[in-house]
Amino acid sequence: MADFGNKRICTLDDLQRFEAEKTLEQRLPEHSILDVFIASAKRNGDATAITMLMTGAADEQPRRVTYDQLLGMIRGAANLFSELAGPAPGVAYMLPSLVETHVTLWGAETAGYAVPINFLLQGDSIAELLKASGAKILVALGPHPQLDIWQKALELRDAVPGLILVRVSPPDTPAEDGVVDLGTALKAQPVDELTFGAPRGGDDVAAYFHTGGTTGVPKLVAHTHRGQLVAGFGGAAMCGYTPDDVLTATLPLFHVAGTIVAGLSAFMAGTELVIMTPAGLRNPAIVEGFWRLVAQHKATLIGGVPTAVGAVLQVPVGDNDISAVRAGLTGAALLPPAVGKRFTEVTGCTLYEILGMTEASGLISIDPLSGSGGVGSVGWPLPYTRVDVLRQNADGSLGEVCAAREIGVIAISGDHVSPGYRNPDHNDDVFNNGVLNSGDLGYKDEQGRVYIAGRSKDLIIRSGHNIDPAMIENTMSTHPAVALAAAVGQPDAYAGELPVCFVQLVPDIDVSVEELQAHAQSGIDERPAWPKEIHIVDTIPLTTVGKIYKPSLRCDSARLRISNLVCNELGLPNAEVEAVDGGARGLRVTVTLDKVDGGSVAAVEKELSAYLFEAVVQVRTAD
Repeated sequence: MADFGNKRICTLDDLQRFEAEKTLEQRLPEHSILDVFIASAKRNGDATAITMLMTGAADEQPRRVTYDQLLGMIRGAANLFSELAGPAPGVAYMLPSLVETHVTLWGAETAGYAVPINFLLQGDSIAELLKASGAKILVALGPHPQLDIWQKALELRDAVPGLILVRVSPPDTPAEDGVVDLGTALKAQPVDELTFGAPRGGDDVAAYFHTGGTTGVPKLVAHTHRGQLVAGFGGAAMCGYTPDDVLTATLPLFHVAGTIVAGLSAFMAGTELVIMTPAGLRNPAIVEGFWRLVAQHKATLIGGVPTAVGAVLQVPVGDNDISAVRAGLTGAALLPPAVGKRFTEVTGCTLYEILGMTEASGLISIDPLSGSGGVGSVGWPLPYTRVDVLRQNADGSLGEVCAAREIGVIAISGDHVSPGYRNPDHNDDVFNNGVLNSGDLGYKDEQGRVYIAGRSKDLIIRSGHNIDPAMIENTMSTHPAVALAAAVGQPDAYAGELPVCFVQLVPDIDVSVEELQAHAQSGIDERPAWPKEIHIVDTIPLTTVGKIYKPSLRCDSARLRISNLVCNELGLPNAEVEAVDGGARGLRVTVTLDKVDGGSVAAVEKELSAYLFEAVVQVRTAD
């Protein structure tokens, strides 16, 4: 059974003492993911592992699953998968957040390996992931009035030869030929033993998680049992999870944040997860009733991505008793200081940041939930792991360790680092002799706390001046009318890029661009970082886990700039401009001219040649 010591980690001294007292092997005897659930069931099998809310209604009677029951279901699922597809099968799943999703994930890792899939991806991309992963089984949500998962699953069965389809549906759902019903099939499996021998463990691959790629098919990242165990253990230790904690589980289970720090780490410590409906905080009813549910279930820990936390903080707590809350935890994107400040005002507690990455088994560093909180920091590295901030050489390689507060590239080493991508051709410049190049820019303070300065690819470079977009976003988010802010680089013929900012306003509050500009200039110390333009938009695009989707905004910014150039400055009002992420230079801009303007192709090409993106100028064909 994992040993978290008898004192919570609050400070750097606590962390160093924790590492010095015992080795990692002494603290973490578990060899497999199944060992975690065996240990938790042995410690307190009658304790609630998962509370499942389907609607979040005030009078709902939630489904509760104990640690004993969860262990049995995981064994049953592992037995089923082995029976269906033979030794060490690959089991993909397209499921919202359900008890059955946890059972599928951990059962798949016990028998073979899991392939969690974002069911919002296009069918063609999912088919490529299934083929690339070698998955033999696909577990999918059955027919649903709002979700098209089952339709996609049927199409994927036709597209991927030999794929075995397993359906998750209510008990009264009619049977389908050639489809295995998970609930029915589990009833026929033993829950007290494995029928196929020893569980997978150690350096065996436990899962292939796909990255959130912005172009083409996402890459598949290998997780080993050892890697997930080290990450999960570190998360539980740094968060100070205990069996008395109740954590709001709102992140999807195709994402490492939902599966590791808000999943495996909690299960290691015997914590209760409250799954707030299959859609989590993407469900408007849950956002509206969030504080009532926190009070009703006596939640001690509130988790969510910054955008989701920001949304619930706009809902009044009212007379709900949320005094049980001891902390909040957030990650997947940088935390705007205004959201952190508002969280403290509403709850009286601190919102702590976590740094994670798929390629590091989901976790890298955590601002300890029992500590005083490091404003703007993602805390210290997980126990028994290492994070260095390295200078980037001219050729892009990583060099020497940076001094305190010097910005460089964050590099990670430890047993939680993935052995690499399923396709080893993708490993170059990411994995090097056990060291992971995160691609994140950051620095450490004198106490070794880690701070994020943005993704290296998100850096705005204006005439050689490196501008951290977080500097702009943090300032803009302090304006009371701003709900979300996202700064990106706009192509510029002279400076290369200029900073622009997109803002989404708080509902029912109006503000002028001029007022926002004045706010930006009063709060941003670096004059080159003042936004050249501020665009007020209805909504800022988000990924399925609530991260701001900057590729889309970079494309919007480029399209606006080049449309103004071509249509207004060059006098070609009928021209159409399209900007897409990708291409040889990271951004491709296509300008389509009317046939009557065909003679202007050379003039447009000359103007666009001054920009850093890939440009295509063409003449519109006949309608």
